[in-house]
Amino acid sequence: MSGERYWEIDLARGGAVVTMIVFHSAFDLNFFGVLPLNVSGGFLRMLAYLTASTFIFLVGVSFTISYARASRRLDGRGLTLKYVRRGLTIFSYGLAITAVTRLFLPNVYIVFGILHFIGIAILLAPFFVRLDPERLIITSIAFLIAGYAASLVSGPWPLLWLGIRPESFASLDYVPLLPWFGLVLVGMACGHLFYPDGVRGFTLRMAEPAAARPLSILGRHSLLIYFLHQPVILLLIAVLAPDAVTGFS
Repeated sequence: MSGERYWEIDLARGGAVVTMIVFHSAFDLNFFGVLPLNVSGGFLRMLAYLTASTFIFLVGVSFTISYARASRRLDGRGLTLKYVRRGLTIFSYGLAITAVTRLFLPNVYIVFGILHFIGIAILLAPFFVRLDPERLIITSIAFLIAGYAASLVSGPWPLLWLGIRPESFASLDYVPLLPWFGLVLVGMACGHLFYPDGVRGFTLRMAEPAAARPLSILGRHSLLIYFLHQPVILLLIAVLAPDAVTGFS
């Protein structure tokens, strides 16, 4: 079926939603002084990297499935417009996050976070999607090497999106094109291998387990949850530890 969703992808994305909520809850508790938690290293930092990596990898997998299906019903112009619109829409969501965090947290506001990155990744992905898995992996390695090189130098603000940043730069969320687009390419390679032409290329011995459905539902609504979970966490902190929020303000 052309519009079929694959529950294993939704399940993986739903797991990332859960770890995102766990990390952001820990971050907020530490930020407001409710609990002294180490969010800059150790387990929680690894959890943050795992969460971001899962979301970004799945961007690549999902893109290959979407593009293969869309190619069967859209001409070249329609296909281009589809992903230009989608990329710009998600990037605009990132700009909204920038505006809100700039207003309330001006010292660490989000300049180029995960939504900015995903928007740009969707705009760039059509230029790479026709590469075979081997070339995608080789290109991803090039992005990873370039990302490492970019991390060794400092530069002006206009280069932030590439991974080159000023020495004084600080942000709550920073996902530059280098090296992270390399992980999108790895996801695209896996998409070609395991979901050729947008169809599952392997057999699962069972239908979606009932126990997996809650996570799958979260995965299907990950963007909405991304926007709603932080206000909910902050509201809970304000209710359960009002002195921390009042003292911060």
